[in-house]
Amino acid sequence: MRSGIIAKKVGMTRLFMGDGKQIPVTVLQMDKLQVVAQRTNEKHGYSAVQLGAGSIKAKNVLKPVRGQFVVAKVEPKRKLAEFRVAPENLIEVGAEITADHYVEGQFVDVSGTSIGKGFAGAMKRHNFGGLRASHGVSISHRSHGSTGNSQDPGRTWKGKKMAGQYGNVRITTQNLKIVKLLEDENLILVEGSVPGSKNGFVILRDAIKSKTPDKAPFPAGLREVNNTGNESASLLSAKSSDVTLSDKQGAKVEN
Repeated sequence: MRSGIIAKKVGMTRLFMGDGKQIPVTVLQMDKLQVVAQRTNEKHGYSAVQLGAGSIKAKNVLKPVRGQFVVAKVEPKRKLAEFRVAPENLIEVGAEITADHYVEGQFVDVSGTSIGKGFAGAMKRHNFGGLRASHGVSISHRSHGSTGNSQDPGRTWKGKKMAGQYGNVRITTQNLKIVKLLEDENLILVEGSVPGSKNGFVILRDAIKSKTPDKAPFPAGLREVNNTGNESASLLSAKSSDVTLSDKQGAKVEN
């Protein structure tokens, strides 16, 4: 089992194929995707890797989380996610994963948070048919109708389809085909649409309903880390060391 990745949804476009067909694709960008931490069976009871993507100012990161980046010697990340992997597929902390992690023609599962559409009625939210247009129905044409039962059980069942918030839920779209990889720009072009808004982060994993190609790299498609992350980490370390502690007598000690 390999690690997944975190990608930013740039938008949608189309590709013109050699036979004249047009394929709608979603452009996903891997923005400085690095390994932030490891989880091992000996220490944590399971094996996984924690990845971070995007950039964020150090002052906007909580101090406990900032310390994790200092230990990993990587710059602060905007999005963190953890992926279960086999023990032999653990990736070194600080390694950067590129678009070469996948191969063209591979199928992936994409998870993201759908766009919120606010409070919606039952017809829009659950595709209900509504009530009749006449024959005694006056103002309840788009209502969902009865929601309960008789004296037994005398209540409304949990999960009953009713009006409520539409969208803003976690969605996984399975078996999306990777049409093209642009390694220089770290872009992945996936056929069709993926859940989430533009510039939002999505999670990609190897499809569970399709076989992982033999050409896929194990444990991951990696690139050597540049020095920018180490410089940012050293800067964070310097800021974190300037902490003022107070002893019991009220005297201040500078570290």
